[in-house]
Amino acid sequence: MAEQQFDIVVLGGGSAGYATAIRATQLGLSAAVIEKDKLGGTCLHRGCVPTKALLHAAEIADVARSGESYGILSSVAGVDIAKVNSYRENLVAGKHKGLQGLLKANKITVIEGEGRLVAANTVQVGDDRIVGKHVVLASGSYSRSLPGLEIGGRVITSEHALELQEIPGRVAILGGGVIGVEFASVWRSFGAEVTIIEGLPHLVPNEEESVSKQLERAFRKRGIDFKLGVRFQSVSQDANSVTVNLEDGTVVNADYLLVAVGRGPATQGLGYEEVGIEMDRGFVLTNERLATNVPGVYAVGDIVPGLQLAHRGYQQGVFVAEEIAGLAPVIVEDVNIPKVTYCDPEIASVGLTEAKAKEQYGDANVTSYEYNLAGNAKSSILGTAGSVKAVRVVDGPVVGVHMIGARVGELVGEAQLIVNWEAYPEDVAPFIHGHPTQNETIGEAMLKLAGKPLHAI
Repeated sequence: MAEQQFDIVVLGGGSAGYATAIRATQLGLSAAVIEKDKLGGTCLHRGCVPTKALLHAAEIADVARSGESYGILSSVAGVDIAKVNSYRENLVAGKHKGLQGLLKANKITVIEGEGRLVAANTVQVGDDRIVGKHVVLASGSYSRSLPGLEIGGRVITSEHALELQEIPGRVAILGGGVIGVEFASVWRSFGAEVTIIEGLPHLVPNEEESVSKQLERAFRKRGIDFKLGVRFQSVSQDANSVTVNLEDGTVVNADYLLVAVGRGPATQGLGYEEVGIEMDRGFVLTNERLATNVPGVYAVGDIVPGLQLAHRGYQQGVFVAEEIAGLAPVIVEDVNIPKVTYCDPEIASVGLTEAKAKEQYGDANVTSYEYNLAGNAKSSILGTAGSVKAVRVVDGPVVGVHMIGARVGELVGEAQLIVNWEAYPEDVAPFIHGHPTQNETIGEAMLKLAGKPLHAI
């Protein structure tokens, strides 16, 4: 039995895991990453990157259909799903090769195989024992289902949806969160009839309510159907279709049912509980500095309760490496990590919703302004509707920015800085944004909240 020793041993080579290792080696620490599948994890191979490739293909189809309104005589003769999938696969393969080179350049040892935590400082891979002064758990997540809802046949998860070799004629989607609305957007652009089933009162229920309502209006306009505030009851299937029964008696017929009810922590059978790691429903519990109750063991990414985002994983991985190195990094709360949903129209947000801000600061101490994209020249050029809403504490900082519209995900970087640096609208207002850009929408919201609107009323 061979034994290897490192300063940091990372169990999992997804976004959080490899970010931990890269930052660790930058700080002069030796690091090993143990990965049973492929470096990059869910994000690169089954999540963020391949789904956004599909969404880009969908956007091209939509632009081609609308070309005539811009004076361009274009149309969509059809969608060659085999070529779409080839584009997606080649993109992922290229990024995977680049990531392998990145870890090699950083002198990170990559160990292929399924790891299991056998002691606070030891991960076993086959017959080998990988020992670290510190161990970082980063084993990622999997697609959840509901009790009694078995995945198989025409009942699929997002991983299966990516691999479909056909464009369904009709699709039912269980769950109106990020995954559900993104796949709904793709399939509708490819010509499918789509019905979303969401048990809560709104689509993307974790977003600002006004954003959810605007998305619902946009989806209705696109012909995407949705059932809100009603729960799933049962599903049956045959060789060619699925029948979905809802608790209110509604029946939805489709070619496939996509189960998009969130992701669970991939921690079962990895030895965490046996070593004494404190858990809750499969999630690894940590303190605010991402340390578990077992000395020397940290956890990062989707297995830690909270937002399940690749860039949260990056942030946590960098944080833990710096924490181990003694740099005492600054904590970034989940609420102040930017979120982007890449449906059409896009959604981006950071910070508190207006309702949450009022809970925290009191109704009288919170004000907001919602700038309509109709007043923004670049948004009109793009042909998009939507808004940018900023929430501030009265005579205090901006605590939330919430956006919907084409390409607003590209604006969330500035919004993140405003919220995390606790900037006042008055701090931002003097900095006039380039014209014509969509960035102006953030500037206009800040000008209005600072009491000196330019293009806002």
